[in-house]
Amino acid sequence: MSPTMKQWVVQGKDKDFDGLSLQEAPIPKVGEYEVLVKLEAASLNYRDLIIPKGLYPFAVNFPVVPGSDGPPMGEIDGPAALTGLGGAIDGVLREYAVFNQIGLVKAASNLSAIENSTLACAAVTSWNALYGLKPLKPGQTVLVQGTGGVSTFGLQFAKAAGATVIATTSSESKAAKLKKLGADHVINYKTDPNWGETARSLTPDKAGVDHIIEVGGPGTLQQSFKAIKFEGVISIIGFLGGTDASSQPGILDTLSNICTVRGVYVGSKALMRDMIRAIEANDIHPVVDEKVFTLDQTRQAYEYQWAQSHFGKLTIKIA
Repeated sequence: MSPTMKQWVVQGKDKDFDGLSLQEAPIPKVGEYEVLVKLEAASLNYRDLIIPKGLYPFAVNFPVVPGSDGPPMGEIDGPAALTGLGGAIDGVLREYAVFNQIGLVKAASNLSAIENSTLACAAVTSWNALYGLKPLKPGQTVLVQGTGGVSTFGLQFAKAAGATVIATTSSESKAAKLKKLGADHVINYKTDPNWGETARSLTPDKAGVDHIIEVGGPGTLQQSFKAIKFEGVISIIGFLGGTDASSQPGILDTLSNICTVRGVYVGSKALMRDMIRAIEANDIHPVVDEKVFTLDQTRQAYEYQWAQSHFGKLTIKIA
């Protein structure tokens, strides 16, 4: 009888989190140039949550093992964006997985397994936003939105580079944590709905922000437009603020006339290697929520993150 393992499976997009099930499955077999990896930890991403909710805008090969994502081995292009773990192919919310040897990157030597589990999606996406197109320079200003993984990584990477960081949140307790992480300015977007102009006023000569890590999408783009510097970069990563851009017709065309607006999909293997070297050199430790779930508690982890109860990355201990 073949040895088995535990794995979570998303059955479809019409049952919400009820479509998640914990199953027994054979440990995958190893082919030529492949490596069997015993997984020790995983971290949840917003993409993982919206797939079973039917909100993910791309095709998913159901049933699928969730747990995303990873950097493409080569160029970041359209086809690469359709090969992500946890959507097109099985992800990492299981005890064992098989990967092609050229798709693996050595873990950061200064981090634990829990911390390293946060790097393959949120961290490298944030690194790509700041260094993939127009590299951040010391003394520039970065704006990050909220306290999710991509934003907290952006804050840490920006501070390590000698940049000024403006952060937004709606929680006073989270604002204090952002300050502790090194944010130079924190704006409460609930009490200051015109936070884009406020952010601009905090930059040298009120010229605007050099880099914006935009995770709200249509829900926040108007304010990002007000905050961005001429020839600055807005890296659109998610759509936590909503998915309907029809209420803001032409905004991307307007933005493109004064700055660079780019959609960021994770990052390449080369970018990830650069990022890990920076993490080791600066001894950067990911911001991990104090609550760590077990593999058996994955469903509860989904609920916890969907309620936005987390700060930084929410992680799951597998082994």
